[in-house]
Amino acid sequence: MSHTYTAVLVGDEEGRYCVSVPALKGCHTWGADIGEALMMARDAIEGYLCVLREDGDPIPEEGSQLVLDIGDAREALVCRLAADDGRETRWDERGTRAG
Repeated sequence: MSHTYTAVLVGDEEGRYCVSVPALKGCHTWGADIGEALMMARDAIEGYLCVLREDGDPIPEEGSQLVLDIGDAREALVCRLAADDGRETRWDERGTRAG
């Protein structure tokens, strides 16, 4: 099942991007550029949701309002990402997502 969450990307002085997902407490990652940061964010969300599902915990829904903390940064990129919770994901024998 697919879920959509807001991801907040904040660039650092070296051009990398730190990513947080406010609706998923503790869900953070980073990427060397925006493309990699978005890919890593989707992967982090999917991993987070998969663990919740495996543990029998409810999948959080994002509220209609978010409070964003970007620290000392002057700007941030905010985007919505759709991610699978693992129910429909198929894996091949190498542990790679199939299809």
